[in-house]
Amino acid sequence: MTTAQSTVDSSELDVQPTPLALLLLGREADPRSERGVECPGDLPSPSDPGLVERARAAKERLGEKVFVLGHHYQRDEVIQFADVTGDSFKLARDAAARPEAEYIVFCGVHFMAESADILTGDDQKVVLPDLAAGCSMADMATAEQVAECWDVLTEAGIAERVVPVSYMNSSADIKAFTGKHGGTICTSSNAKRALEWAFEQGEQVLFLPDQHLGRNTAVRDMGMSLDDCVVYNPHKPNGGLTAEQLRAAKMILWRGHCSVHGRFSLESVEDVRARIPGVNVLVHPECKHEVVAAADYVGSTEHIIQTLEAAPAGSKWAIGTELNLVRRLANRFAAEDKQIVFLDKTVCFCSTMNRIDLPHLVWALESLADGKLVNRIEVDRETEQFAKLALERMLALP
Repeated sequence: MTTAQSTVDSSELDVQPTPLALLLLGREADPRSERGVECPGDLPSPSDPGLVERARAAKERLGEKVFVLGHHYQRDEVIQFADVTGDSFKLARDAAARPEAEYIVFCGVHFMAESADILTGDDQKVVLPDLAAGCSMADMATAEQVAECWDVLTEAGIAERVVPVSYMNSSADIKAFTGKHGGTICTSSNAKRALEWAFEQGEQVLFLPDQHLGRNTAVRDMGMSLDDCVVYNPHKPNGGLTAEQLRAAKMILWRGHCSVHGRFSLESVEDVRARIPGVNVLVHPECKHEVVAAADYVGSTEHIIQTLEAAPAGSKWAIGTELNLVRRLANRFAAEDKQIVFLDKTVCFCSTMNRIDLPHLVWALESLADGKLVNRIEVDRETEQFAKLALERMLALP
């Protein structure tokens, strides 16, 4: 369980702000909810140039005391102030490699800031500019639901042979559960290695919380069949499965998904091939299985970037991942005559990632520069201990 600390001065207000009001302001958080599943459409207009100068001035005042992390899916107005960019796990490791930084400002979502707090030193403080920046996927698996699932597996007589493997895109509570029960964490780039390790430890895998990454890795990368996979629905009694189905499955997939990557469809792939002859379709493994099967290339965010870097001039690409990144890549490689388009016609950003905007970043940086700690993300000791155990097992993978 994490606590999110915030310093909101309500003495100047006529009324005491309600918890809901603070949530909407992004200055309080429901620690059991990552929040956010809606598609906001297009981005707001560019930020006031004055905010750019304020962010730059506050960052200069802080100097080496602050280290700003920017996830690939962040908007450009935020990315420009990031000391490093990357995916969630890379950024958490980058933070751990900067022990001299007193403040780690994570421009990402809640579970990412938790991972940074787990991996950084006790004297370092992780700050999330907007506490309502969560992850709909991570929110699809709560500690209570997973504990109940484990009871179901125990009653079916298989818990002792099931190894949990949790995706990095999960809460600290789920990572701690995984560590307690002998499992490991995985990223989208090392999921195959994590599953191979898990099947060396046991006979079955409980994969949390993204069913698509689990299914695609098992079937596409490891040669299993779709029949080897069952989907555990936490909203149905016994997950909607019989004891026989649970015993027969190699992969017990949690019914979770990414609200952005889950939007891409087979029709999206067919449409872009019809519109752009010779296009290469490159998608993230969080996409549905039929989308991954129809794509030309599949890989993590870092793999997508590296593939486009190595692509020849004049090549055409349709990318199935978050739109902020796709736009940034399209602009970056336009001079090399690489045509890069978003796979879907519908504009959809990661709504919770986009909660980290320039006003929130300015507020966080200026508060820190004034000596006021805001929006700290702090994982409790016991949760951190077992979550770190699961992360360390991943780091030890060959």
